[in-house]
Amino acid sequence: MQLQHIKAVVFDMDGTLVDSALDFTAICRDIGWPAGTPLLEQLALLDDPKLFSRADQIIRRHELQGAVNATWMPGAQQCLQTLCANKMPLALLTRNMREATALTMQRLQMPIEHVLTREDCAAKPDPAGLLLLAEKLQLSVKQMIYVGDYIYDIETAANAGMASCLYLNAHNQHFAPQADWVFSHFDQLTQALQA
Repeated sequence: MQLQHIKAVVFDMDGTLVDSALDFTAICRDIGWPAGTPLLEQLALLDDPKLFSRADQIIRRHELQGAVNATWMPGAQQCLQTLCANKMPLALLTRNMREATALTMQRLQMPIEHVLTREDCAAKPDPAGLLLLAEKLQLSVKQMIYVGDYIYDIETAANAGMASCLYLNAHNQHFAPQADWVFSHFDQLTQALQA
């Protein structure tokens, strides 16, 4: 993994930097949607205010519980600390809501300055968030990398013209061919960005 040209790193949060044990099947079940329903996309289709409010509240409750339970992925905290020490600009782009994101970051003391949540820009895989961060950091998308654990992260990076880096786990190996780089432990990412 050759990443010497990278001048800034954007991370996804859930499933990438942290394990918040969010159970998307349980969220769908609580709302009454089929398992695997894309939550934010389905929520956007609800035109009945009562149905929208109920589904939104259930999603928010699960996300806040996830923020309370969130723990670092192995090596992620050390990776961020090393990148910070090396003056590498760090950013976060998540489909999570601002309140849960802030709570997670505060609890785990994440040293990330630039944060975009679903209240700040169109949700992934729309590239708006990555393009906003590139503008804010005054960098070309070619000088940045987006690190995530899901197909939306790879697609978002591709849509923005940015390289994608997939954090491998037991459930996402099949996405690996679509990512520009892959790693299975954060130590590998730290080393690649320091090389």
